[in-house]
Amino acid sequence: MPLLNADAAHPITLPDGTIYKDTVHLKHAVTHPRMEIGDFSYFTHSGTVEETAGVLAPYLFPTGREKLVIGRYAQIARGSYFISADANHPMGGVTTYPFRIFKPETFGYADLPYRDTIVGHDVWICHNATIMSGVTIGHGAIVAAESVVTRDVAPYAIVGGNPARLIRMRYPDTVIARLLRIAWWDWPLDKVEAHLPLLERGDIDGLEAVL
Repeated sequence: MPLLNADAAHPITLPDGTIYKDTVHLKHAVTHPRMEIGDFSYFTHSGTVEETAGVLAPYLFPTGREKLVIGRYAQIARGSYFISADANHPMGGVTTYPFRIFKPETFGYADLPYRDTIVGHDVWICHNATIMSGVTIGHGAIVAAESVVTRDVAPYAIVGGNPARLIRMRYPDTVIARLLRIAWWDWPLDKVEAHLPLLERGDIDGLEAVL
C-alpha cells in the first residue's frame, strides 16, 4: 500500500486509524479559478474543506488578475497565508481609502501593479508565515515560523524574520544544481516511494544513479 494517496482529501491518518481532518490536500480542497495547485501539496487549518481557499489566500478574488501557483509536495503549516495584490490600496493620491471597492461598477484598481505569486516544489512554509504578493519561493526552500516574505526566495534557501532574510542555504551551490537536475518531484509516485530511503538520507549520488 503506498504511503501517499493522491485521491485523499485528508492525507494524514493517525496511528489509531483516525483521519486528521485539519490537514487537507490542496488540490482536492481548492476550486478557486486563480489558484493552480500541484499534487500532494497540503495545508493545515481549522476551517472546513470548503473554506480552505479563503483561509489560504483571503484577498485573492475569483475575478482578480493575479494567480497563486503552488507546486507539488508543498507543506504549508497552520496560520500561514498569502496576501494577494487585490489587498492593495491606492497610494498615488493624498488618501489610501479604497473608495472604488464599494460599488460593483467601480470595484478594483486596474492600474495597481501585480505579479503572480509562485511557490515551487517541496517548499516548507512554517507556522504563521505570511507570503506577500508577487513573491516567488524556489524549490526546496524553507520559510521559518512567523516570517513575512516580501521578496523572492532562492531554491533551497532558509529564510526567516520580518521582513524575511536569508538565514542560510541548505546546501552548497554545486549540490543545489544537482538537486534541481534530479527534480525528484517530477518522478511518478511509485518511483518516489521506491527510492524514499535515498531521499530521506540525502543520498544525492544514489538519486542521480536512478534517473
